[in-house]
Amino acid sequence: MIGAIAIGLAAGIVAGLLGVGGGVLFVPGLVILLGLDQHQAEATSLLAIVPVAIVGTYTQDRYGHVRRADALLLGVLSLAGAAAGVVLANALSGAILRDAFAVLMMLVAAQLVRRALSEQRLENPGADGLD
Repeated sequence: MIGAIAIGLAAGIVAGLLGVGGGVLFVPGLVILLGLDQHQAEATSLLAIVPVAIVGTYTQDRYGHVRRADALLLGVLSLAGAAAGVVLANALSGAILRDAFAVLMMLVAAQLVRRALSEQRLENPGADGLD
């Protein structure tokens, strides 16, 4: 129970702060702390993210940050993708799903680092000592 509380609080804080957190924290937390297998963790994460998304979206909308037309388009189009993803996930082993999730997280991290370094170069030209 304590593990579930920790996962929920951490995911909620990160989701509200950064717009991510559901799958990024729920899936590893459910596997590591609660002992779920990869399929169970991913399926549980999908349901658990619903209230997080609702509260986060409502709060962000109050600040005027939600682009509703874009959100609606993404939501509608992602329905087909989610259905296809579930079919694919059920056809794969837990080990392959785990590895695919890890690769996805590494790609996201690499993209974030690349973007941060690019922004840093734009803000501080010449700070790299090459001039």
